[in-house]
Amino acid sequence: MYFLYSVLLAAGFLLASPYWLFEMLRHGKYRRAFSERLGRVPTRLLDGEKRAIWVHAVSVGEVLAVSEVIRQLRMEHPEHRVVISTTTDTGQKLAASRFGPENVFYFPFDFRFSVRPYFDALRPELIVIAETEFWPNFLRISRERGAHLAIVNARISDRSFPGYRRFRPLLARVLSSINLFLAQTPEDARRLSEIGAAADRVFVAGNLKFDIPVPNECAIVNQLRSALCSSDSGPVLVCGSTVEGEEPLLISAFKAVLTKYSRAIMLLAPRHPERFNAVADLLEKSNVHFLRRSTWNGEPLSGGVLLIDSIGELASLYALADIAFVGGSLVPRGGHSILEPAQQGVAILVGPHTENFRDIVDLFQRNGGVRILSPTELTAAFLELLEHEDERRALANHAFQTFESRRGATQFTIEKLRRLLGSALHEAHTA
Repeated sequence: MYFLYSVLLAAGFLLASPYWLFEMLRHGKYRRAFSERLGRVPTRLLDGEKRAIWVHAVSVGEVLAVSEVIRQLRMEHPEHRVVISTTTDTGQKLAASRFGPENVFYFPFDFRFSVRPYFDALRPELIVIAETEFWPNFLRISRERGAHLAIVNARISDRSFPGYRRFRPLLARVLSSINLFLAQTPEDARRLSEIGAAADRVFVAGNLKFDIPVPNECAIVNQLRSALCSSDSGPVLVCGSTVEGEEPLLISAFKAVLTKYSRAIMLLAPRHPERFNAVADLLEKSNVHFLRRSTWNGEPLSGGVLLIDSIGELASLYALADIAFVGGSLVPRGGHSILEPAQQGVAILVGPHTENFRDIVDLFQRNGGVRILSPTELTAAFLELLEHEDERRALANHAFQTFESRRGATQFTIEKLRRLLGSALHEAHTA
């Protein structure tokens, strides 16, 4: 099985190489990470004195989710070095800023020749993977090297579940290398068992993202707040994590808002950095006054859009919103997390495509903490909530109360990891 998987992986790697090369040349993506992913361990990781706790978090969302877990692991286990791998550039930057670049690296491609050098250098005793990253060769080598392995904040999406279940006989063998599964919901726990995880290793821990601390206000938030107050601007719409096909709908809705609220402001934050220029071109063609966050120096924003062409600031910017729209949901992209605006106590709107966060969105909808609407309802929803402050405040309060009611996953996760690491250390000493 592993041989066939490696052959298919190599074939896929070769087929995808032209795309990666194109992205390197066009956007600079993958360039910095490529050698690390092929197994070249960066010198900053070469510290032979301590064995490692290896935490893998794919991108920004996962890094944020496990940040408190990492902090506690570092505090409780100074005899270990806690290192963090990511897959995306944005995740890499955030992890490096939080935990130091000397402890952060790119997750290797799932070839044995790429993975083994990292096990040789880091000698991990515990590996913690955020959400669902099932890489067969990586998991097999983990077991061979005696590392104990946990999947935390695990979820199985509607989209991926049928495929996982189809390959259950093979997947069960892969998942046998994992010692602990901590699922976000009972439904995720059930799905993990159905695709081959041993039932006695699966626990419901809750969602770590509910325990993310409120972000510190970054400089741009203070600058914008001052600018809004001094110019008596508002209301403020924060449209975050938008994807292709959504910005035209949001711009059209914002134009309608301006007919009634001429000093309104939209903060528009595309999900993917490589789309910043394309969205800027779209704003220019739409005849909407706009400025880019990267070049904004305090100029008046009333009646216009501030394009957030930056990374890592959106969570803080939600604090300025009268209404937040969370993207990836007006078009069939599965949606993005609504927890950041909920944490800030903001009225939240999403489109109908929220499959990637079905449980969270369902929870908030049941508690009156989010509105789900079609693209044709977007303009009316903005105008209605801006006109009726009581409705807007109720929506915001319900979102915040729902968020607060689901805290606690971090402590449960830490306790389980503490026991797992203790078991790993006991086995190492008795071997």
